[in-house]
Amino acid sequence: MISLNQIKLMAQYNQWMNKSLYLASAKLPIEKLKENKKAFFGSVIGTLNHIIVADIIWLKRFSTHPANHIELEPLRQTEQPKSLDQNLYTDFGELFQERTKLDNIIINWCNELSESDLSYYLRYNDMKGIPAVKEFGSLIFHFFNHQTHHRGQVTTLLFQEGIDVGVTDLLTLIPNYIDK
Repeated sequence: MISLNQIKLMAQYNQWMNKSLYLASAKLPIEKLKENKKAFFGSVIGTLNHIIVADIIWLKRFSTHPANHIELEPLRQTEQPKSLDQNLYTDFGELFQERTKLDNIIINWCNELSESDLSYYLRYNDMKGIPAVKEFGSLIFHFFNHQTHHRGQVTTLLFQEGIDVGVTDLLTLIPNYIDK
């Protein structure tokens, strides 16, 4: 069972890693960020766009939860991306700004969640229109796992360019209770 504490930890990890990843990416010229590296979404900027696109898609789905989480209101007003490989931003600064905005929304939304929200079964259609009904807490877990998966790809692409993102382990954020 997914707990609120785990979700809040993942939101914190998500924000921390995205900031690290974007600061590391900013060390490369835009041409390198846009260069097709034959990754799933082509380039560093293509992969970073994909993560934002997927986040918007999932947050829009999450915004339909009957608890009507107020922190997701901006997503209710956001246009649905057309495809998973859509490049919403070609300007790295705008991409970074959107990432920061989304991460703040995610942190605030996770702080708004209640334990009872997690057991709700969310109805949604995937990008192909196929209906699904899945447990909300498990979908949130997928949401964070998806980001981690693609950030791993970006860290590899950056490392191939000589850029070290630094520590990426979730373990870094898990409290140590050795003295308790």
